[in-house]
Amino acid sequence: MPILNFTCVTASGAEPRAIEIKNLVIAGWTGRDPHKVQEHIEELAALGVAPPPSTPCFYLGGAELLTTATAIDCLGGDSSGEAEFVIVVDAAGERWVGLGSDHTDREVEAYSIPVSKQMCPKPVAPTLWKLADVAAHWDRLELHSFVDDGAGFVPYQAGSVDAMLNPLDTITAWEKAGNALPPGSLMFGGTLPVKGGIRPRRDFRLELRDPVLNRTITHHYTARWLGV
Repeated sequence: MPILNFTCVTASGAEPRAIEIKNLVIAGWTGRDPHKVQEHIEELAALGVAPPPSTPCFYLGGAELLTTATAIDCLGGDSSGEAEFVIVVDAAGERWVGLGSDHTDREVEAYSIPVSKQMCPKPVAPTLWKLADVAAHWDRLELHSFVDDGAGFVPYQAGSVDAMLNPLDTITAWEKAGNALPPGSLMFGGTLPVKGGIRPRRDFRLELRDPVLNRTITHHYTARWLGV
């Protein structure tokens, strides 16, 4: 199981911490607004992806896919990133919020979402905030991502996390389905619609902004597309 090195930030300061991740859960279609959920379903349907049987839905992934590296390898040139907040449960059961990219092979996604989730590494930023420190103003947090379309980075995703279920509600839905989120777990919380349509790009920048505490988690990675 991977051991990821994070800087864990609390109201009293920051400290490095190594957290072993044993379980990876990817939540999908977590939007609060059913119209926005439908927008994302149609966005993926344009790529040939079948709609989910119910929402939210969950996919298990191999924990070894997780990485804080700034470069990843993907087979072929049909994968792209998605900025998401993530919830990390450390060995003591403490919950932290961070930032990750559900980097996905779009060609494979057209015939199997679960298989597509296993095709690419999942980059995560090496910084975490204590969930309790942002819980009171959770809906003020913002997600942003940027891609390089050939002439520099342009906005790809932008919006408030209030477009998606509160992570506690997503965790509750996961648990009501007979599952658990024990210590050593990482859950992706869902994503926002993209600007200009989903498109493969090598360079991906993502941000989780907290305007209340005036801080930002950032990450930037590059995908190396391996020849088929």
